[in-house]
Parts: sequence; C-alpha cells; structure tokens
Amino acid sequence: MDARNGGHGRLSGASPGVGQVWSTERGGRCHQPSPLHTLPASLSAPSSQPLVTPGRWLLFTRRPLGGARGGAVEPFSNMSVYGPVVKIHPVVLSSICDSYERRNEGASRVIGTLLGTIDKHSIEVTNCFSVPHNESEDEVAVDMEFAKNMYELHKRVSPTEIIVGWYATGFDITEHSVLIHEYYSREASNPIHLTIDTSLQSGKMNIRAYVSAQMGVPGRTVGVMFTPLSVKYIYFDTERIGVDLLQRTRVVPSRSKGLTSDLSQVAGSAARIQDMLSTVLEYIEDVLAGKVAADNSVGRFLTDLVNKVPTISPEDFENMLNSNINDLLMVTYLANLTQAQISLNEKLVLL
Repeated sequence: MDARNGGHGRLSGASPGVGQVWSTERGGRCHQPSPLHTLPASLSAPSSQPLVTPGRWLLFTRRPLGGARGGAVEPFSNMSVYGPVVKIHPVVLSSICDSYERRNEGASRVIGTLLGTIDKHSIEVTNCFSVPHNESEDEVAVDMEFAKNMYELHKRVSPTEIIVGWYATGFDITEHSVLIHEYYSREASNPIHLTIDTSLQSGKMNIRAYVSAQMGVPGRTVGVMFTPLSVKYIYFDTERIGVDLLQRTRVVPSRSKGLTSDLSQVAGSAARIQDMLSTVLEYIEDVLAGKVAADNSVGRFLTDLVNKVPTISPEDFENMLNSNINDLLMVTYLANLTQAQISLNEKLVLL
C-alpha cells in the first residue's frame, strides 16, 4: 500500500434515492506531511497537541458544503442488492471485534484493511488487520505506513490474498468514511466497505457490505453512492471448531468455557452424527411413505455421502482401535516414567 497524495472533497449527507449518496465537490487536497516538515497550520488539530506524527500519517480534512454540517445517512431498508456476493470468514469478524475491544481510550470506532480473493461472482474475505487512526470533528488521520508494513507481512504468509476493501465499526457511513474509502479506491479496484455495528443499536450486530459508485453529469462527478451487497458467512473446517466452541459459551453465565478432553470431543461428535443420521433416516422414510416429495438433488447428495464412507469390517476396525489405544497407553506410561525420573534427579541434586 503506497501512501500517495489523493483528493478529498467537501462533504454533505444526502439521500436522493436508492443507496447512500454523499456530495464530493472537488477542490480540496489530501496532504501527506513530509518527514522534515510539520503539518500545515490550516490542517493541524484544533488542540495544542498535534493530531498525527508527521511523516507516516495520511491526513484528510472535511469542509462542510455551503457551511452546513453533513450527517450520516441511515441505510434504506428497501434498497436493491446487486453485484458480487461478499463471503466473510469467522476469523475476520473475531479480529474486528477484538480490535474494537482493544481500541484506544476515547476512540469511538476502529478501521482496518480487508484481505481476500476475488472471482467473477463473489468476494471472499479471509483475513484483516486494524489500522491506527485518529479522528476529530473535522479531520481524520490514518497511519498508512503501518498499513503498508502490515500488508507486506501478510503477503509473505499468504501471497494470494490481496486488498479487497476496508472495514469500520459503527452503524453508519460517515463523512470520514467517504474520504477513507476514496483512498482505498486507489489501492484496490472497486473496494468494498464493511460496517459492523459493535454498539448493537438494533439489538444485534448488523454486518453490512457496500460498494461505491460515482454519480454526476458528463464531465463532472458530483457524488458517491454506496449500494449494499449480499453478505454470506462461510468457514474452513478448522474455523468451524472455534465457532462451535464459542457457541457453547452462550448458555454459560460467565461466557467462558474450558477446553474439553479428547474423549469428550469424540463423544460429542458421535452424538451429533447420530442426530444427523436420525434426521436423514426420517426424511428417507417420509419419502418412501409418500409423505414428502422426492428431491433428486438431495438423493444425489446422499448417494455421494454414502460412497465417501470407507468400507471396513468390524474385526479390522476393532484391531485398529486396540492398536491406537495401546500406542496411547505406551506414550502415557513413558511420560509418567520421565516425570518420575526428573523428580528423582532433582532430589538427588539437593543431597
């Protein structure tokens, strides 16, 4: 991510139709302070303390259109949804919530970069990282040097992940969000903007994804419209384990639950498999009895599922199980023997 100079404009909230529209009358500039110079006086924070450290921050300023202050635009409930589907992994939501809980004192929200992959019909968000920023009434400063370094580190681990957009906690798309989104539009092609309502204003954590589009007349852009996208939640098999563990804490008053033993996990998995098999058998019996109409797609899925189950005789299965148990008992015995040897050696040293 390159912290390059870019434009920002005078902003005011508006809601002329479908989507969220912000006026972006051109004429302002995005100032990137030099390491050898402090911020211009016209862009410095109103307090005696500087808003940002010169040299590594990208500073955006907001000037209300016509002297009036613009406000956030509430999303419309009847907005049409089009465009690619945004697929979000649980680790992304967990990272965002964790960064919000660890935010600096006095910070109202956190922002960050979304990483993932893009195909023809969907955008898959697989990772993210928070970006330090400071906001005042008229200014927002983003640490783009930190964002650049973090992205370079992520590319070493996951070279296939690219920048797909950015996120912000909160219920609304604010004036500052429009300026930040303009920067990410230069770092990624048509980036998405993800909002997470960590304040639970509607009684739940609303998660929305938007894509922006320029509005205006030929030869002049007068606004930006944010249109919502469909959001789906997907997971890898390893992520499912963590999600299942978090689900168990919902019924615990302390909201915490210790790790279970391997035997308990196997027993729980076997119980869940038995419940699912009972559901499948009930469906098959209803189809054979004529109570439920047959679905060919479900039949093909069940056939593939049965074919994937390995065929093994009861005798071979028992031998494999006993062999694994013997190996486990041997490892346990060696571990206890080693522990006893260490304890004995410590006492001999003290003599």
